[in-house]
Amino acid sequence: MWLLNKLFTHVDQPKPRFAFQGTVNWMRGLAILADDQFSHQQLRLFYQAVQRRQPNEQADALAYECLTMSMHNVSALDSLEVIEDPYPIVRSAIVAWYYATYYAAKAMLAASSGADPQTHASAGKVWQAEIVAGGLVKSPFDLSITDITPNNVRQVMATLRGGNRHDLNTEPTDEDMANGALYSYLKGTAEYEQWRLEEMVKASREYRQGGFNSFRSNAAKALRDAKLRPAHVNYLVQAFRYRGKANYRDAIYLSYGRDDTERLRQFVSDLATVAGAFSLMAAHYAAKRVIRNDWAEFSADLEEHAKFELPFDLGET
Repeated sequence: MWLLNKLFTHVDQPKPRFAFQGTVNWMRGLAILADDQFSHQQLRLFYQAVQRRQPNEQADALAYECLTMSMHNVSALDSLEVIEDPYPIVRSAIVAWYYATYYAAKAMLAASSGADPQTHASAGKVWQAEIVAGGLVKSPFDLSITDITPNNVRQVMATLRGGNRHDLNTEPTDEDMANGALYSYLKGTAEYEQWRLEEMVKASREYRQGGFNSFRSNAAKALRDAKLRPAHVNYLVQAFRYRGKANYRDAIYLSYGRDDTERLRQFVSDLATVAGAFSLMAAHYAAKRVIRNDWAEFSADLEEHAKFELPFDLGET
């Protein structure tokens, strides 16, 4: 494998099999846990206590726009499922999954408060404050950690895991294994966010002026923890990290080396399942928040004028 050897010689590369397993097994776990849990009836029950907000036509328009963009990406994934060879389209499928997720989350934020964050990071922050903290996210998309100091992450993960020791190295085949994969990716994302923020602290004037070269001292820990304590990890933060890993740094393992055609077919199907569930969840929440009669108009309009096959029936929300 000339290319792989060349990359390992000149670039810091993740281990090939771990990169592949982490990519496909997280999505497999999400699909297992989302399957049969996101029917119209289940979502109507989940959001039955949500109150309609005061009319805000501008915010409603944003919710409709973002939800339409989310559904378009879900429809793309549904179309990709029928392609026999998944290799040419797998990276495009990941991008479609991410933007189905991102725009569904934006639709929920617009329906919640009219918020329109302009960056992925700010969307994750507002999503945590308005949607996750409000108990408005259905499992398995509700996992989150607030305060990502090392001690708190260890405590949260110990509580979540209990006796579950499954991780991303093994393909999930049941709900217990699927939960283990999700816990593993949550922990990995929290540790990545810790590292990212620690690097920012190391570059700060306060760190340099303190003469620190590690976070061993109490003063250095205090400086670090002041950055980590208000930080969070949630599904949107994980999705953004996943897009970066799977579509950029780790992407060679989705197009090179061992033939994993069958697993990639399952992977593309899982991307569609997960994106569809998340988008449908957003639709049900938005339907409860926007001006009541306008939702029927929105649904009928898309049925008549959308140039892609709608992935679900908006009239059932």
